[in-house]
Amino acid sequence: MVMKSRTLRRHFRESFKNLSRNGWMTFAAISAVTVTLLLVGVFLTILLNLNKAATDIENDVEVRVLVKLDATKAEQQELKKRLSNLPEVASVTYSPKEKELQNLIKDMGEDFALFEQNNPLYDVFVVKTKRPADTPKVAKKIKNFQYTEDAIYGEKKVERLFSFLKTSRNVGLVLSIGLLFTAMFLISNTIKMTIFARRKEIEIMRLVGATNWFIRWPFLLEGLWLGLLGSLLPVAAVMIGYSYVIGAMTTYMQGHFIQPLPYSPFVWQISGILLLIGAFIGMWGSFVAVRRFLKV
Repeated sequence: MVMKSRTLRRHFRESFKNLSRNGWMTFAAISAVTVTLLLVGVFLTILLNLNKAATDIENDVEVRVLVKLDATKAEQQELKKRLSNLPEVASVTYSPKEKELQNLIKDMGEDFALFEQNNPLYDVFVVKTKRPADTPKVAKKIKNFQYTEDAIYGEKKVERLFSFLKTSRNVGLVLSIGLLFTAMFLISNTIKMTIFARRKEIEIMRLVGATNWFIRWPFLLEGLWLGLLGSLLPVAAVMIGYSYVIGAMTTYMQGHFIQPLPYSPFVWQISGILLLIGAFIGMWGSFVAVRRFLKV
């Protein structure tokens, strides 16, 4: 459908006039968009950061391969090569027993320094998998390797952790979809009310011979402006609020392996999502509402 530039300008002009002409209904529609998208923005920000934390926790899971005490350097290299050749393995890092003892002293206290004269610990290969979910399977394989004393990964705790994170993600996804549909319902119904109040205007335009799309376009554009205007406050709130929260969290969690999503580009992505949701729901609500009055 090709539209002349003069007709397009007319549609834009009419959409802006309708916003000012129906002040209270415009205010009600923008308020509904603002409140709903503010909830969506806050929920998405929390949900995506929780997902980031879950991913960080998963990525911190590792298999600690204890090397037999009587294994020679050559045999250790043979074991390392075999570990690296596993298709699920992303990296293999060697940690000698001297370093393991220093880490133990750092974590547990100077009393363990007594073991420096006769170190009872094992040399260790720290194995990271490409997919955290493969950790249990890889650990079971490694336990049967020659020169391996044991393969430790927290077994029951890790399996419960993966199960909890999977359930949390599924619940978050369901809640996200539910909230988005609720937002669509509330916003589109408010916009429908603004158009219902002007149903006589649509009837008059039909009587004078206006085509369906000629009638639709000003309302679609009006819905677009309502959606975008209603998105501005939620976008500003998310940007300012997240800046404050991330500043406090970065100081509090400094040095911790779990970190919040960086301010940029995260807030720009959330802002774009909110603007798109507002614009889409505004136009969709207008389209559905106008179609009702255009039926023969």
